[in-house]
Amino acid sequence: MIDAHFHIWRQADLPWLTGPMQPRIFGPYEPIRRDYPVTEYLADAAAAGLTGAVYVQANWPVDRFVAEAAFVAEASEESGFPIAIVAYADMLADDARPQLEALARNARVRGVRRQLHWHESPLYRFAADPDLARNPTLQRNIARLADYGWSFDLQVFAGQMAGAAALADACPGVTFVLQHAGMLEDLSGEGMEAWRTGMAMLAARPNVVSKLSGLGTFLRRNDPGHVAMVVRETLALFGAGRCLFGSNFPIEKLWTTYAALLDDHRAAVPQGDRAAVFSSTAKRIYRLA
Repeated sequence: MIDAHFHIWRQADLPWLTGPMQPRIFGPYEPIRRDYPVTEYLADAAAAGLTGAVYVQANWPVDRFVAEAAFVAEASEESGFPIAIVAYADMLADDARPQLEALARNARVRGVRRQLHWHESPLYRFAADPDLARNPTLQRNIARLADYGWSFDLQVFAGQMAGAAALADACPGVTFVLQHAGMLEDLSGEGMEAWRTGMAMLAARPNVVSKLSGLGTFLRRNDPGHVAMVVRETLALFGAGRCLFGSNFPIEKLWTTYAALLDDHRAAVPQGDRAAVFSSTAKRIYRLA
């Protein structure tokens, strides 16, 4: 099994884990305000049958993006566990190529994430602008990922999905990995309709795939019914060959165990789709052996 979304960290490297508590999208996080090494991650996932995993950048200081990737590569070497890396790069720089070249020296890098999600609620807001996906500089830099065979991990809310679709159209040579199945945070009738409309728009772009991860982020619990609904609707739109599982550990550790999380996702995915969702899609997208 491939886990396509997890984090490891040293508390000292992360501003939001040191000093005063900072509001986070997933709520209070005192239990994970400490080191989370790869050994603990592997212990948490011991019964999962992991054969590989993809680390997604965890917001180190932006000038230390190369050091973050190096830390993860070192942890992989020490543990002997196959790990690929989705690193950070500033895709709003006038020319991101020097950053990409620096990352390319790390053989484990498979993609980039620069979070674009913006929300009317400051608690859920990360990006400074709701429509960064349409920014010509960002589009030009993301298009350059194709030169490295790298993907872009795309993190947006439903109201931003039209812009995200335009970004995917502007970069046809890049695969976009939609984080957390589109970050469904509004479960009202209107909110669900906006999410479904946006998801269908992105699914119509052949270079967009969806990551089934972080589904408890806004509920702040592991809800089997919610997982089943999001997985069912996402699979119907994208198909199993364009869906992949990610744990979002240790964030999800705030409210569940790895075993319970995996059990609920497995139960939600039809038997015939499990090989793709839990292995082959991630292997293809992130170029894992």
